[in-house]
Amino acid sequence: MDATLALQALAAIIADEPLRERFLALTGYDGATIRARAGSPDMASAVAEFLSGHEPDLLRIASELGVKPEAFAP
Repeated sequence: MDATLALQALAAIIADEPLRERFLALTGYDGATIRARAGSPDMASAVAEFLSGHEPDLLRIASELGVKPEAFAP
């Protein structure tokens, strides 16, 4: 996934409380880790895996960002 798109998707996830809570629970990350690793390849992979694991979220975030869901492929 493109690094810029990963950051945009991460921002959308973090801005939505239910998504944020699920992302934190599934990845084990906390706020400090997200801030420190936001632009890293491992964070981009975590975002891609998170979105690919729940199609409704994938479709919603893709729509919000104006991209095709395939753009989030790991």
